[in-house]
This record gives sequence, structure tokens and C-alpha cells, in this order.
Amino acid sequence: SGGTTSVSTNGLVTAGTYNVTATYSGDANFTGSVGTDTQTVNQASTTTAVSSSPDPSVVGETVTFTATVSPVAPGAGTPTGTVTFVATDGVTTVALTGTLSGGTTSVSTNGLVTAGTYNVTATYSGDGNFTASTGTDTQTVVQAATTTAVTTAPDPSGAGAPVTFTATVTPVAPGAGTPSGTVLFVATDGVTTVTLTGTLSGGTTSVTTSGLVTAGAYTVTATYGGDANFLGSTGADTHTVTQGATTTTVTSAPDPSVFGETVTFTAVVAPVAPATGTPTGTVTFVITGGPTLTATLSGGTATATTSAVGVGTSPVTATYSGDTNFLGSSGMDTHTVTQAATTTTVTSAPDPSVFGETVTITAAVAPVSPGSGTVTGTVTFTIDGAGGGTQTATVSGGVATITTSTLEAGPHNVFAIYSGDANFTGSTGTDIHTVSQSATTTTVTSFPDPSNAGDTVAFLAFVQPVAPGSGDPTGTVTFTVTDGVTTVTLTGTVDGDGVAAASSPLATAGVYTVTAVYGGDTNFTGSSDTDTQTVVGA
Repeated sequence: SGGTTSVSTNGLVTAGTYNVTATYSGDANFTGSVGTDTQTVNQASTTTAVSSSPDPSVVGETVTFTATVSPVAPGAGTPTGTVTFVATDGVTTVALTGTLSGGTTSVSTNGLVTAGTYNVTATYSGDGNFTASTGTDTQTVVQAATTTAVTTAPDPSGAGAPVTFTATVTPVAPGAGTPSGTVLFVATDGVTTVTLTGTLSGGTTSVTTSGLVTAGAYTVTATYGGDANFLGSTGADTHTVTQGATTTTVTSAPDPSVFGETVTFTAVVAPVAPATGTPTGTVTFVITGGPTLTATLSGGTATATTSAVGVGTSPVTATYSGDTNFLGSSGMDTHTVTQAATTTTVTSAPDPSVFGETVTITAAVAPVSPGSGTVTGTVTFTIDGAGGGTQTATVSGGVATITTSTLEAGPHNVFAIYSGDANFTGSTGTDIHTVSQSATTTTVTSFPDPSNAGDTVAFLAFVQPVAPGSGDPTGTVTFTVTDGVTTVTLTGTVDGDGVAAASSPLATAGVYTVTAVYGGDTNFTGSSDTDTQTVVGA
């Protein structure tokens, strides 16, 4: 029209350089002709919009990201190619790729496994006709709910037996993943409470305890404390604890013992596996040929002592009475008691004694430790040397005594032989007893006194033992009579009455000193005395 024509198209949908040819077809007056030009088509700009659903979601829930890529006017058409999605909260990052179809692509993931706010970036890579672009969004992920299931094994168990508590923590759909953190187990029967903590591994934790030591029904609660991605939850179960079986073992020490020795009887009460713990209560010891004793357990052990077990082998039974948590049981043993050894100690008193003195000889018969008790039977005493001999005495209160006053001066070996009895063995003791000479007193007298010159004067010496000595001194007495001018020496023999006599005339008048010296003998010491004798003129 007027030599010009224009046409429009949006069909240049690929970027590049186009050759444009315009061909005029001619008319009745003009011939046709051709003209050419070039047209450049650039890539159209795009915008990328990204969204997510559901938003918010819970940890592990499947989330769908959708990206829509649109040309920016005056560009038109349908972009092709791929979109890369990156979702991150700084801890967890998920990268996904989707292919556009009709300008749109969607991808899904359950990889958002940490709670928080995720920045979601969708990056369109562009194609031959459209430039790249990026879109952003946020996705909120909250903690997932959980359930906690708890089981116990074995159930029932014996008191003190090991019991394993297991807790399994599971996300509640649509949540997914593996909870972490700790589980607090509390088991109680109202008397005994046990608290344990376990750490989840793969969503499960198990703890073992031997602390269920009272029989009864326990409520077991497992409380999951939650973590950054999962909410806490609680589960409960019941567990039954029965009385545990026991064994009782009895021993005695020392074994064998000797008569009168203190013996300790020990009963150890132990749980029978798998039961554990410490039994309480009492144990009764029945000793054949001995007493019945009762003792209280402490730390699973009861002890009782006695020294009243007779000589021989005695069966011993220990019976545990049981308690709330443990069943009773019994154990047996035998205990042997042998005769106790003795020592015999011989003493004499007084020691030394003097001739003629009454001497008490004592044998003390005593058990040798650890033996004890009252010794019975007899002791035979044998005393050597002059005046000795053999005597037998009965032991009373552990002592046997004899007396003698016939021992002559000198050392005497004393032997005491204890004969033993049903509970004690015999023994022998020795001692040396010394008998010293007995002191004496000598008394001298003369008669007639006064006498006349030339008269015969009798001199008498009376020799007597000094108490506690006794007996009859023997030997001689020497009389010395002198007035300083005339001296007469006489000798007299001591008779059975202890008297020695001698006589002599004194020819000169004056006062004479009369000295009598007893020379002693084997058993008596010497002694002397003086007197005066007056001689007057005839």
C-alpha cells in the first residue's frame, strides 16, 4: 500500500541470526524483485519462582519443591532444561535436579532431617533460547513427634538378678529418621527405685541393672528426652521380681580345734544365679554335742562363736530363715574337737625351806592356749633325795597340792605328772626345791652354881631348832670354861632330846665364863651361848 507493506510474527523462537528475504511478485505494470536483510534474535530473560509443600514440615517428612521458569516480556515461549534445587539450614544440605516440562519441574525429598529454617534456592541453568535465573524460598522444618516403647527381660526375674530394660524410640509419621539422645529409665515398686540412663543408637538403647532387689511388681518408665529434631516421649511397662533362691555354706575355724578353744562358725548365704543381692535375716547353727546359736546376717555372712563343743566330731547345720526377697536354705559341715594340751607347773613354798619346815608343793595344771576349761584328774608327785617319796593328789580348780616336812637339807628334784582326762592330755612339770639347814639356839647352864672349889660342876647345853625348823639336832657341843687363868674344854654329844652334857671339877675360886658352841650337823646350823659359873673357896 503506497509501495510499502509490513507483517508481524512472534515465531522467531530460537535465538540466532535470521536471513530475511522479501520477494515482490510484480503486477501488471511492474516486474517482480527481491530484497534481503538480517534479523538477530537474542535469548529471552527468565524468572524462576520456587515453592515447597508442605510448609512447615516435620523432620524426615517428604517435601516437594516446585520451580516455574517464565520468560520475561517481551520474551515468550517455554523454557527447557534443568533446575537445580539446593536446600540448606547450615547443618543439612540437600541438592536435587529437576527437568523442566512446560516450564515447570518438581522434585521431592525426605532429606530435611534437622529441624530449622532452610533456605531453598532453585537455579535454572538456561537453554539455547532462554537465559538462566534463580529463585529462592524458605522451608520450615519442625521437630517430629515420637513414641517410646519399653520392654524388660527376663520377666519375671529373681531378686537382684540382672534385668535388661530396652527402649525403642520411633518417629510418628510423617516424621522419619533416627532419634538420638538419651532415655531415662525409672523402675520402682514403691520400696526400691532404680534410675538408669541409656544413650540411643539406631533409635534403641538397652541398660542392665541388678538393682531390683525387692520382690514385687515394678513399674518401669522410659522417658525419651528428645533432641534437636525429635520431641520427647514416654513409655511404660511392668516387671515382676520374685524371691531369689539361695545357698548356705557353713564352715568352722579353726577345724580341728582343741577342747575349750573358741570356734567361729560362719554361714555364707549367697543368691543362686541369676539372682543377686545381699540376703538378710538370721541363721541358726545347730551343733550336735554343742549349743544352738543364732546370728544375724551382715553382708550375706553370719558368724557365731562358742567354746562349748565337746571332744569328738560334731555335725553342724546352718539354716537360713529367708527374707522378703530371698528363699531360705541350709548347709551342713562337721567340726572336730581334740583334747587340749596342758602344762603342769610345779612350785613349792616356802622355797627354800629349812629342815623340818612343812613345805607345800603345788602343781598347777593349765590348758595350753587356745584350749581352755577346767582340768580334772590326778597328779603324781615324786620327790627325790633323802626324805622324799611319792604322793598322789586330785586336781581341783586346776591345782593339786601335797605337803611334806621330811625333806633333809639339800636340793630335791620334784616331778609332777598329770594323768590327763577325757578333754585334756597329760603333762609333766618339774621343779627343784632347796632345803636349807635349820637355825638353832643353844642355851647353856651349869650347876651347882655357885659351887665350891674342887667340886664337880655339870655343864648342860640345850640345842633346839629355830621355827619354822623342827626335828632333832645331832652332833656335839664344845664347852669352854675359863676364869682367865684356868681354862677347861669339854665336849658333849647332843642326845635325842637336844641336850649335851659334860662335867668337870673347878679347883680355883672365881667367876668363870662358860661358853657352849654347838657345831651343827647336816640339817642344822651351829649356835652358841654363854653363862657364868661362880666358884667360892672351899
